[in-house]
Amino acid sequence: MKKVLLLTGKPGTGKTAIIKEAIAKTKLKAGGFYTEEIRVDGIRQGFRIISLDGREAILAHVNISSPYHISKYKIDIESLNKVGVPAIHRASKECDLVVIDEIGKMELLSPQFREAMLQAINNGKKVLGTIMINSQPLVDEIKCHPEVKVLLVINSNRNQVLKEIVNWLETTSDENHA
Repeated sequence: MKKVLLLTGKPGTGKTAIIKEAIAKTKLKAGGFYTEEIRVDGIRQGFRIISLDGREAILAHVNISSPYHISKYKIDIESLNKVGVPAIHRASKECDLVVIDEIGKMELLSPQFREAMLQAINNGKKVLGTIMINSQPLVDEIKCHPEVKVLLVINSNRNQVLKEIVNWLETTSDENHA
């Protein structure tokens, strides 16, 4: 069984929600981080990064100052390095499951993130995350990694994907307590 399960799909298909639901249904000790949208009056203004142990920071926003930008968002690499990267390292050392939501354009701007993410994928622990759907050299390499299984999330298969993840986590739980 593969050790890394990554969800991909278009924005808005519920990848992060699926991961949060799956984590809530498992007995495994999980660590890492997820991202969530920052909306004002229904309009997306940016993204927040939140570690599973409660730390959070602004990852990207239309109204911050940064030399890094993707689309209309300025990226705060320091926030990623202060919240996301340590969360991956802690989870890799202390948890049964490492959550990385997301492996995307914004996060890949950080060399520290790339290193921590690759270490997590290669350390033999279970990793559950999301990865951008578009092609990019490092992303393509990760998707082809022998320990990685990629699941495409579309609106019509959301419940099926959640069930597959929960089954994968339960198998993991059984392996860890055997």
